[in-house]
Amino acid sequence: MDTVIIIPARYQSSRFPGKPLQGLKGATGVTKSLVERSWDAAVEVGGVDEVFVATDDDRIANAVAEFGGQIVMTSSECRNGTERCADAISKLGVSPEIVVNLQGDAPLTPPHYVETLIKSLSGSPDVKMATPVLRTEAEHVEALRADRKAGRVGATTAVFDRNMNALYFSKEVLPFYDNAPADAVSVFHHVGCYAYRSDALEQYVSLPEGPLEKREGLEQLRFLENGIPIRCVEVEARGRAFWELNNPSDVALIEEIMTREGIA
Repeated sequence: MDTVIIIPARYQSSRFPGKPLQGLKGATGVTKSLVERSWDAAVEVGGVDEVFVATDDDRIANAVAEFGGQIVMTSSECRNGTERCADAISKLGVSPEIVVNLQGDAPLTPPHYVETLIKSLSGSPDVKMATPVLRTEAEHVEALRADRKAGRVGATTAVFDRNMNALYFSKEVLPFYDNAPADAVSVFHHVGCYAYRSDALEQYVSLPEGPLEKREGLEQLRFLENGIPIRCVEVEARGRAFWELNNPSDVALIEEIMTREGIA
């Protein structure tokens, strides 16, 4: 297998317990669980050999089996999605060229985001890890700011250097601006997806968790805190709205987007 997508899914969550099993109603009125909608997004990606859901919870595993998805049971000791992906690859006994972590809270991820990410990593043999970033419009930035003003821990933003190597990721809206119109600054929404080389995944689980990762609750910061670059890959919206399901309040927004865009 050259390219594999892993969807890490855990039941326990301090902000949204049982989130992978949350139902989401699409444009046709059909309700599917978040994990099934994440699976649907993954199987639309071209050039991928296999898709697996990685979980340690029987309730999620049963739900995946019901819709015909492939499951890898992983350790309950995995602290984040990257560790769960590494454990899944170990359990599968394979070493793909590229492992994609399509986080299970991002069912609105268009396939071309992931295809662009895979293409970028494939064409850059010196890069160990890459992740997509999306340039925001004014309305998008205001939604990010609204979450923070309301005290909700929501989406992540990214800042990077001229070579597209990440400088930092944060749950705050970065870069800072004071009373500037939202469209006057370039705010990049970090899309919840990663592509790694297999050896980078192996290395990750042996690295110490740093203070920034703990503070932000962002797994990718472990790479940066240990001096391992992350390549940011800009993706184009192409008329598609993007938002993750971070909080119960996001359910209605995601359902409205699915209805508007005709996602069944």
